[in-house]
Amino acid sequence: MDSAYNPSNVALLEAERVVQQVQLDERSSRERRNEMGQFATPPALADDIAAAVTRFCHQDRIHFLEPAVGTGAFYSALLRNFAYDRIASAVGVECDPYYAAVSQRLWGDSGLKVIKADFMTLPYPEEDHLPNLMLTNPPYVRHHHLTGDQKAAFHALACEISRGNVSRLSGLYTYFVFAAHNWLAEDGVAAWLIPSEFMDVNYGESLRRYLSNHVTLLQVHRFDPSDVQFADALVSSAVVIFRRSLPATGHRIRFSRGGSVAAPNASFDVPLTKVRTVRKWTQLFTAPSGRSREEGIPLTSLFTIKRGIATGANDFFILPRRDLAEHGIHERFVKPILPPARLLHQDIIESDRAGFPLVKDQLAVIDTDVPIDQIKRSCVGLWRYLQDGEKDGIQKAYLTSKRSPWYRQEQRQPAPFLCTYMGRKKKDGTTFRFFWNRSDATAANTYLLLYPVGPLKRMLEENPGAGLRVLELLNGLAPAGFTDQGRVYGGGLFKMEPRELGRVDATSIVEDLQLQIAVQPDLIPI
Repeated sequence: MDSAYNPSNVALLEAERVVQQVQLDERSSRERRNEMGQFATPPALADDIAAAVTRFCHQDRIHFLEPAVGTGAFYSALLRNFAYDRIASAVGVECDPYYAAVSQRLWGDSGLKVIKADFMTLPYPEEDHLPNLMLTNPPYVRHHHLTGDQKAAFHALACEISRGNVSRLSGLYTYFVFAAHNWLAEDGVAAWLIPSEFMDVNYGESLRRYLSNHVTLLQVHRFDPSDVQFADALVSSAVVIFRRSLPATGHRIRFSRGGSVAAPNASFDVPLTKVRTVRKWTQLFTAPSGRSREEGIPLTSLFTIKRGIATGANDFFILPRRDLAEHGIHERFVKPILPPARLLHQDIIESDRAGFPLVKDQLAVIDTDVPIDQIKRSCVGLWRYLQDGEKDGIQKAYLTSKRSPWYRQEQRQPAPFLCTYMGRKKKDGTTFRFFWNRSDATAANTYLLLYPVGPLKRMLEENPGAGLRVLELLNGLAPAGFTDQGRVYGGGLFKMEPRELGRVDATSIVEDLQLQIAVQPDLIPI
């Protein structure tokens, strides 16, 4: 590049960039930056990614592009990790005029050209001007912050590039990856810093398909879930490095975890054939065991699994049982409901004579299909309570507006067994917690409800006391089975949906209880 570049100035310019970044971030509220997806890349992380890419980028002349340049963290890292005489050109795209101005002022003399535009709307450059290296942290904007017109345009482009369907629940970072495909020169290398959620969630399927079929995936690095890379975003991150070329037969991909991208704590070379067939990529970050989890007996062979009820307004519908009399609400219009798991000090939930769990603070949820005029005649206290709710617009909320009457809840029978919906890894390695429910209480959607089926159901009907052993076996399942099937967020928060819990290997339970289970492959949830 023809510029007044001085290598000794890079450290000084980077220090100034960090100061400017802080000042720009302070101009907007955290909520606003969340909507815009403006989460600045930490300098050490940008440097780590650039260092990792050096082993894959062998072009003599580098034409660099950063589709979301911000204040230039990745360009700064480029200058520190690549010989300057290799950098033939460098372009950064930034839609925020304040960030673009800072980036141009800081790095313009070293050869960076900043384009003030939205990368998603830019026309493709000429074929002979395509960049061959991308290092980027695209905006992390959830789908509900995109306008209808944006979603339609981005979705159409993504479907065209991926040659398949793309979920409309995809975040903006997904659309950035697809939009950048035609910008990257053949054999060019790209490194994307994106949320690790794409490896597990259903709406990440199109991105997993693209990475395993349309480019040569080189490395996928997953940071420790407890190590949040962005101080103001509770999201666990991953780095994806690939080359724009079709993968060769027998290609293997480096899946690494922990530590840094360039020097991970552990790494595994995984055949592309396996990457293309596995449901969740988080399973690829551990050494293969003797028996594939796909060959085990899934938990769904023993239980029907459902989410707990979503009332749409917990503060209104769920009351302390002791407050019912004060409001004049008869107990025949409510049902017992479990408190949050953190308030349950025992894994066995016993029952009182009325079916309420024997816990310190018993809770009740309003749930009846009795018409409002009959409620007025038979329970004026509840009628007044519901009238107050209508004045507050409770009946107009999303969930309540779809129910008739609006104060009737989802119907869930009390589940004999329950599992927490979210959890953090404990010292013993466990993440989720199971309960044996001997009460008539239903549960909110912070729980997963497990209803025994088949041989397990028959065994418990003949010997109800065996529930204790079932509880012990559930809580004794290998922790890796849950973390492999579930999903993880920043700060080490794990979440499990019913279908994901249903895929956990329950072979140890079947063998311990000597159950005769015939597993039909097409009945295993996918």
